[in-house]
Amino acid sequence: MIKGRVIAIGDVHGCIDELRDLLDTLAPAADDYVLFLGDLVNRGPDSHAVIQTAREIGARALLGNHELRLLQYRKTGDKSRLRPNDFDTIRQLTDADWRYLENMALHHHRPDLDTVFVHGGFIPGRDWRTQPAEVVTRIQVLGPDNKPLRRGEAPYAPIWADLWRGPPFVVFGHTPFIEAYRAPAALGIDTGCVMGGKLTAFVLPERRLVQVKARRRYA
Repeated sequence: MIKGRVIAIGDVHGCIDELRDLLDTLAPAADDYVLFLGDLVNRGPDSHAVIQTAREIGARALLGNHELRLLQYRKTGDKSRLRPNDFDTIRQLTDADWRYLENMALHHHRPDLDTVFVHGGFIPGRDWRTQPAEVVTRIQVLGPDNKPLRRGEAPYAPIWADLWRGPPFVVFGHTPFIEAYRAPAALGIDTGCVMGGKLTAFVLPERRLVQVKARRRYA
């Protein structure tokens, strides 16, 4: 296992200035394990610079729904699921950026910390290891029969994290909150940087939140 800290970083969405501010505050050391929780790209000003920075510091990254959509397009050439800001990102990405996206994992498990990191989350009551990318990158709330949905599809449905009992403890992004979202056995650290909120990191084993404010609203 890594001897240093585990530093999990929430959704960056191309906000390179805020990422640099956060990394300056965190000052990652060579033995730290830096892990992005997905959605490094889209909406913000410079997706390429974010991925390049992640590569340069040797950080790992998990697959987010935005990366999944881009990779599906790259594999099939089907533009039907792309959104307008996806085309801006596609124009920015280099071959090295695409290779970084292609190597993103679905989740990262740290048994020594009894913690698993994921972009979106899991359906409670099912083995988290077997849940597919379409679920773990996109789930926000649970509809009838535990159907994974976006908040916009079911605004009064329960957030999946409120029903997750663990173990393991789950650290996730994807669903933006004004502040880090604390559930009984989960923590959400997407605090809406690209929407003018904050960029948040969760540092283990001390379980400390580190945040920087967005310089402006981008989306």
